[in-house]
Formats: sequence, structure tokens, C-alpha cells
Amino acid sequence: MSKPRGLILDANILLRAIFGTRVRSLLNTYEDAVAFYTPDVCVADAGKYIPSVAARRGTSSQFAHVTLNQIAGSVIHVVDRSLYEEFEDRARAHIASRDPNDWPIVATALLIDAPIWTEDKDFFGIGIATWTSDSIELYLRDS
Repeated sequence: MSKPRGLILDANILLRAIFGTRVRSLLNTYEDAVAFYTPDVCVADAGKYIPSVAARRGTSSQFAHVTLNQIAGSVIHVVDRSLYEEFEDRARAHIASRDPNDWPIVATALLIDAPIWTEDKDFFGIGIATWTSDSIELYLRDS
């Protein structure tokens, strides 16, 4: 049996998984074929935005936090900083001209040797494959 392909999820994809249906459906559909990862900082970042997104959508912030914890504990592997920090310098070199604060996502992609799923245009053209939600199923289906 071959190792499943990996995919790194940005915080904005986590928020889509919490508040939408399509991303969560894709995660559930392809969880046996693709290993989904996110750095620990993305879980924290998503958690920080839950109250404002929940308020805008008129949904429960508490339920959204529970959903985040469920998907981060089952479908998505949360990568601890101690594992990706050795790639910090390389990651910062890739993302330096865009948003240096995004280095943990890039470092996780380097660690896992996998593309990034994001809606953040700062990742486009940094030398690491990047997928957006409108085309991600092409990657997932080929897994």
C-alpha cells in the first residue's frame, strides 16, 4: 500500500470547513486517499476568527469551536511547531516578499513535501504548489 498524498491546509480553509459544507464534504470524501495537515498556528488562527465569522453568519461561536476541534482531531493532522521549525529559514525565504508571518504553512509544506490549499494569494508564485478551493478537487481526485 502506498503512502497517501499530503495536502497542507491554511487557516482560511479551516474556517471554510467550519462554516461551510463543501470543504468539509471534500475532507470527508477524500480522507482515506489524502492526508490533510495544518500547522498548529493555523488552528489557533482559525480559532481567533471564529467569533467574528460566527457573529456575521448568525451562528454559534461555541458550536464552531467544537467543529474546529473535531476536524483538527480527526480528519486533519495538526503539525506541532517542533516538527516544522527546522524548515523556518527555507520557508521564510520562500514567503519573504509576501507575508513573512505565513512561514509556518510553508515550512509544513516543505516538511511534508506537499502542496498548500489556500485562498490567500500571498502563497501564489512562491515556488510551492498551491491549490484554491475552486480547483482542489482535481488534486484530490488524482490521489
